[in-house]
Amino acid sequence: MSELIPPGATLGMLGSGQLGRMFAIEARRLGYNVHVFSPERLTPTGQVADKEVVAEYDDLDAVAEFAKNVDVISFEFENVLSVTTDAASQYAPVRPGAHVLHVAQNRIREKSDLRDAGIPVTPFKVVKSVEELKAAIDELGCPAVLKSATSGYDGKGQVKIDAPEEAESAWKEVGADETILEAFIDYTCELSVVGVRGLDGEFAWYGPMKNDHANHILDISVFPSGQSEKVNQEAVEITRAVFERLDVVGVLCVEFFLTADEQLMINEIAPRPHNSGHLTIDGHVSCQFEQQVRAICGLPLGSTQSLGPAAMANLLGDHWEPGPPDWNALKQFPDVKVHLYGKQESRIGRKMGHLTVLGETPEAAVERVKQARAAIFHG
Repeated sequence: MSELIPPGATLGMLGSGQLGRMFAIEARRLGYNVHVFSPERLTPTGQVADKEVVAEYDDLDAVAEFAKNVDVISFEFENVLSVTTDAASQYAPVRPGAHVLHVAQNRIREKSDLRDAGIPVTPFKVVKSVEELKAAIDELGCPAVLKSATSGYDGKGQVKIDAPEEAESAWKEVGADETILEAFIDYTCELSVVGVRGLDGEFAWYGPMKNDHANHILDISVFPSGQSEKVNQEAVEITRAVFERLDVVGVLCVEFFLTADEQLMINEIAPRPHNSGHLTIDGHVSCQFEQQVRAICGLPLGSTQSLGPAAMANLLGDHWEPGPPDWNALKQFPDVKVHLYGKQESRIGRKMGHLTVLGETPEAAVERVKQARAAIFHG
């Protein structure tokens, strides 16, 4: 299948945060023009794009006009309105397609679709009332996690239930009409695989990466993951199965729980580049954002060969709270790469940038990137 969109064409991005920014940087390096669409101006993506279109996602006339002026469209967050992608797809292909978004932006659809395909997911029950929640707790037991069906990320829209009598308060806290209750998984670690699939079905991947979180937000990612070859191979095969099931063209991340007996269960999927894949920018021959450009444009995929053990540390608004960063501390860390997202205001929990480093071993890379972050932000 050949639908090549050659360099010199114009790529459209729905959403204007850091993922769009890093996509735009790679697209421009490859010779493409980039237009971005979002309700905000002077955004992380807009700062490096050729054109920033400022309009609401439900302004379908503006969406249509945007789509008429680009050759292909992708997105950097999964909660794009379905009417937006429908309107855009009348004038330019949207990749991954609207069907992938439709599944990924609703946990009920996502878990049900993958389960029905025989793909391992965490045990769950659909819950639409307090009564249904109590029945689901009886079936799945405690602890369990109640999650809103839509719009949750970085721990938002979910609450852990430790005892059946917490059902009513948990239902009120989540505050959604549609939820799922997931069995609490006693996992040993969290892993992710970032995959990419071209128009011709060519598949490539990064990982698994091992991920550590703080306050439900990704803190450190490292590759290699340190897991057995059996786990690594199974994670990639499950990821490939997800791509085939959803007929994905583009980049998608599969996040896993790994149990003590080496069982993998999908926690969630993200139909876009992923925070854990940021280490591929400096740790692999071709990064996840270059692959996103290649895939949606019909170019052959790039090499995912690792350049060595690599680690990434997120920089959150929290790190700015004690005072401004000491960038002079980088003198001690000439091997550490700094990636900042151009956000004008720091807030608690807001992703402001990340650091990456290569090391002799995964453990050494993690220790090095942590040392650099501590030196820059705490003196």
